[in-house]
Amino acid sequence: MKAAPSDQRLLLDIVDLDARIERAEAARRNPPQAARVKELIARRNELGRDLVSRSNARDDLKLSLARVESDIDVARKRTDRDRDRLGRTAIARDAQALESEIASLAVRIDALETQQLDLMEQLETAEAAVAEQQAILDAVTAEGQQLSIEAKDAIQKASEEITALTRDRAAVAERIPDDLLAEYTRIAARQVGAGLFQHGTCGGCHIALSPTGLSALQATPLSDVAHCEDCGCIIIRTEESGL
Repeated sequence: MKAAPSDQRLLLDIVDLDARIERAEAARRNPPQAARVKELIARRNELGRDLVSRSNARDDLKLSLARVESDIDVARKRTDRDRDRLGRTAIARDAQALESEIASLAVRIDALETQQLDLMEQLETAEAAVAEQQAILDAVTAEGQQLSIEAKDAIQKASEEITALTRDRAAVAERIPDDLLAEYTRIAARQVGAGLFQHGTCGGCHIALSPTGLSALQATPLSDVAHCEDCGCIIIRTEESGL
């Protein structure tokens, strides 16, 4: 294939633009924040499950405390009622029965109040555990939200960069003969399509040419499109090639 050396050199610009487009596409598909956001989502789910467990334990304590307080209220009202009846009865047997029940109620109230204090302490601890877990969850959520915003910005910037680079590539590609560009595209579909030959080495695979290959390259006119004997990419020869 024949091609002007100046046209062949344009392939180096295409190689550079293709590499930058590929990097920008990778950044758009997988922004730097993505891995951390994924970790935070998993962490948030784990924390959320633990928060539910702690909240359920706290709510159970609230219910138990409410039941004990209700029992205390009932016992106190019954005590008041018995005392009232005791003050009004003239029957000794009834008075004795009421006194016995008042004593039993006093014991029960004392036991319930002890239970009430114990539950209140447990509830205080449970409330603190819920608040602690909620604070951790809020911090993880806030970090995730911030990183998500940054990831969206990174994706937007990568998209804008791809648009600009694609435009620049099209402008360069228009200046390259169709057959040369097609040859580059064919090779670039599986590897680097072209590379600058420098210091006896192919710029595509970075492997030094053999003495035989180097001699053949030196004998090849600059207007002929040369290929690397190892990787097959188009070898671009310039004044930097030292041939």
